[in-house]
Amino acid sequence: MNFLRNLLASILGTFITLGVILVLFILIISAMASSVGAIESVELKNNSVLELKLESLVKDYAPKSDDPFDKFFGFDDDKIGLNSIINAIENAKEDENIKGISITTLGVNAGIAQTQAIRNKLLEFKETGKFIKAYADIYDQKSYYFSSVADSIFMNPVGAIDFKGLSSEILFYKDLEDKTGVKMEVIRHGKYKSAVEPFLYNEMSEDNRNQITTFLKSIWDEMVVDISNSRNKTIEEINNIADNLLVRNAKLAIENNMIDGAIYIDEYNDKLKLALGFSIDEDLNKISISDYISLGKGRVISSASNKIAVIYAQGEIIYGKGDENLIGQDLIIKAIKKARKDKKVKAIVLRVNSPGGSALASELILRELELTKKELPLVVSMGNVAASGGYYLACNADRIFAEPTTITGSIGVFGVIPNFSKLANTIGINAEQVRTNKGADYSIFEPMTDEFRLVTTEGVEAVYTTFLKRVAKGRNMTVEAVDSIAQGRVWSGVDALNNGLVDELGNLDDAILYAAELAEITDYKVRNYPSYNVDFEDRFSSFPFMKTKEKVLIEELGEANYKIYQTIKQFSRLEGIQARMPYVIDIK
Repeated sequence: MNFLRNLLASILGTFITLGVILVLFILIISAMASSVGAIESVELKNNSVLELKLESLVKDYAPKSDDPFDKFFGFDDDKIGLNSIINAIENAKEDENIKGISITTLGVNAGIAQTQAIRNKLLEFKETGKFIKAYADIYDQKSYYFSSVADSIFMNPVGAIDFKGLSSEILFYKDLEDKTGVKMEVIRHGKYKSAVEPFLYNEMSEDNRNQITTFLKSIWDEMVVDISNSRNKTIEEINNIADNLLVRNAKLAIENNMIDGAIYIDEYNDKLKLALGFSIDEDLNKISISDYISLGKGRVISSASNKIAVIYAQGEIIYGKGDENLIGQDLIIKAIKKARKDKKVKAIVLRVNSPGGSALASELILRELELTKKELPLVVSMGNVAASGGYYLACNADRIFAEPTTITGSIGVFGVIPNFSKLANTIGINAEQVRTNKGADYSIFEPMTDEFRLVTTEGVEAVYTTFLKRVAKGRNMTVEAVDSIAQGRVWSGVDALNNGLVDELGNLDDAILYAAELAEITDYKVRNYPSYNVDFEDRFSSFPFMKTKEKVLIEELGEANYKIYQTIKQFSRLEGIQARMPYVIDIK
């Protein structure tokens, strides 16, 4: 009797499970069908305005997955590729349906160099005679800089502009270490290698303050020149406005000619209608940049057989596989080899957007680039940041392009090892070790010995010397000359041009054009690498728990405290000698 009861229960359970799976399957199919239908419903009407918000995360390269499951389960993050934005604006220049562009952004979710690259492309768009207008309730500094390219700028009558010059804040943890007994042991080379300063001091060193001031001023000067040209004001006038907060409300902004009017959004839309030749009663035709890209406008169509390969190295450098957000030697080397073996690829452009990371992974990628350079022209384009390990990847190219606002250099290395000996002693933990040999060893529960520090320092010095030699060879400089501008110091793209770390100021398109010249081709198309194919198992390995954990931590700790937690966590998982930028350079 029990057997029959259990059998019936098992059968019933199986049917229920199958029923649940069937329902889920139907829901997934319906969702995918709705998603496809939504894409198909996007329509570009005649006399339309292309709307730029840039609220999604802008990445140098952000290919959308073709797998509908990714969108359904939320794996396809809210992001947009810089290359797609640039191509879309290029297509809009000649698109008869696009009569103008409307910038309506509260905040540009992109780096300064990316923002400047898009802004420069908009300057090209204006040359066609089509209009650009901008509106926001509130402008932060970056969104105003971006919007200042417009023919006319408007804001809400009770809005404000946060325009006060650039600043950067760095948090220091020395007192926290002393109070908790958790210490980060640091071995570094480079007096400017400020990534580890927060664990050594209570305040910023003069060397670090000097380098940050220098590159902030260089970036600010670029922004000021662009704004002064667009608003027909002198550089002195722009700086005076920033010094005295003369655009803190709409009235002052109008008086100082930083905006053209204080109106509400409905009045702004009326202005767009008039610019299109519509009456106010007619509907306004708008299409978002993401929808425009979804119609195929995010790429430039070419029938050419020759190719220029653009390999995107974006994110921190780790030893391992890597993905869309992390540079691992496995993924990048695979992409380099694939491009090199393609007979139609005539040159390679490496687009670097990285603060650095693992010195070993950087060396392995550089070796593959050196092998490739023997067969194909190799050009580097630097994005927001190409520093430390990021510069390591770039140093041996035939030519290096940087944006004026790129952060680069930081030629220096460090090692960081956590130590809990003081905490262990405070709470009554005693660690005893047993060894077969007397070689230098380390325990996080014991103070670092002089012998272990000496061995680790030798390793750091060896990597730094190798770094100098790689740069000296690639840049045709002496090791001494490189050392004089190295020491971990960070430079802007403008300053890097002056000291010989880069060859030319320009964007990705400039680098591609130069690569084509080296390859002696005029008719070509661009092929982007690498391919980010994620295994089904990898997709689900951390979902949804990691995302939930992050949201919970932010809600409990707040954004500021979460950043502190994140910084400490990142340092605690470092392995091997590092060639990387400071974790927190928060420019505001």
